[in-house]
Amino acid sequence: MPHDQILRDAQLTKAELTGGDLEVFSPVDGALIGKVATHSPADVEAMISDAKRAFETWREVPAPRRGELIRLFGEELRAAKDALGALVTLECGKILQEGLGEVQEMIDICDLAVGQSRQLYGLTIASERPGHAMRETWHPMGVAGVITAFNFPVAPFAWNFCLAIVCGDPVIWKPSEKTPLCALATAKIFERAVKRFGDAPEGLLHVAIGHAEIGEVLTASGDVPIISATGSTRMGRAVAPVVAGRFGRTILELGGNNAMIVAPSADLDNAVRAIVFSAVGTCGQRCTSLRRLIVHEDIRADLVQRLKTAYASLPIGDPLADGTLVGPLIDADAFEMMQKALDTAKADGAKITGGARSEVAEGGYYVEPAIAEMPSQTDIVRRETFAPILYVMGYTDLGEAIAMQNDVPQGLSSCIFSTDVRETERFLSAAGSDCGIANVNIGPSGAEIGGAFGGEKETGGGRESGSDAWKAYMRRQTATVNYSRDLPLAQGIKFDI
Repeated sequence: MPHDQILRDAQLTKAELTGGDLEVFSPVDGALIGKVATHSPADVEAMISDAKRAFETWREVPAPRRGELIRLFGEELRAAKDALGALVTLECGKILQEGLGEVQEMIDICDLAVGQSRQLYGLTIASERPGHAMRETWHPMGVAGVITAFNFPVAPFAWNFCLAIVCGDPVIWKPSEKTPLCALATAKIFERAVKRFGDAPEGLLHVAIGHAEIGEVLTASGDVPIISATGSTRMGRAVAPVVAGRFGRTILELGGNNAMIVAPSADLDNAVRAIVFSAVGTCGQRCTSLRRLIVHEDIRADLVQRLKTAYASLPIGDPLADGTLVGPLIDADAFEMMQKALDTAKADGAKITGGARSEVAEGGYYVEPAIAEMPSQTDIVRRETFAPILYVMGYTDLGEAIAMQNDVPQGLSSCIFSTDVRETERFLSAAGSDCGIANVNIGPSGAEIGGAFGGEKETGGGRESGSDAWKAYMRRQTATVNYSRDLPLAQGIKFDI
């Protein structure tokens, strides 16, 4: 599909694509696909003021009515799925099936948020004082700043945005400077929903385009009580202290260094499928990508050979073409980081298969996914490299495997392939995986909307999407009502005057 056609289908205008100061290149072939206007810090301050005014109105709209706006947004996303999915592929390089899948995630979170808008529930709590009623309620909190990364240019935004809107909070979205076109197209889709809704205040969504200084304005502002940031651990270390210093709230989704343990009883056919999808999908540029494979020594040689056979047959190429399974890395910097990581692994004693650049399209950084058979879990294995490198290590005892899995700074996703219920339950126990996500007989990637998404340690501790993640966008209030004619005190305190 021609690049121009994809941009037209996404309803991006010539004015939006030309004349700006931020150049946008497609990783598909390195072509310049847009020059987008960026915002200044003063522009962002104006957005914050506008969003604050919108909050004063939106917080008093009944939550089910707020949910109706998100229902309409979901309808507009359904109509735009093919166009937006193709734009995701063009701008960030993931294959078209994954681009469409990312838009489907947006649709799914709309559905969840619409239902949640009727379930922003609190508690009724028994009071120790006679004639008193105690309850817990949840109220809108204020403007939410949402900072997203290039590899998932729209879905994590929607996880935050849809919940924030039904919870009563306007959003200022700072997308990656590598993928601003997806943000502009998404904002247009939301504008169509707002028009159908009819009476929404202006300023429920602002898109702030630019580099790090734009995010710095959001994180420093006391008028933005919530900051949700998706990206590297390095970015999280910059954001978290600033927000904490002003007593704001952060929802951090940072690095992942995800492992799979493969036990002797595993179904190896399913394990191979899960490993390949998890390790090479999005060209290894997911926070949930499989990066470490911990295999029992009895089956290690067999599994590695199966993987090498599967890797050798992987279709690498244009992510917009049918049949492609591995698209490009985002840019030259990503390619260089991959090569440096492989050089370090080799110096550590690794046996490397793959990893070379594949000359699919001039200007694009296509690579052969790499398998690195490691003598042990060295420092390079414990670091996250955003590329399709699968480090393979062996184990003989499950306790050893779990300890190896947990012995990294990150704690996002994890999994085990085993048909032994004693092994799988141990893996899921308090003494098992220390990650926010733990799977059995499926890979570490491909989380569903209904569960809370996020991880521990250097992953940041944030939770987005399902379960009770909505509470992060609201403030909790405990209220006690005295409906008696007396004034008994708690804890039996006597204070008579």
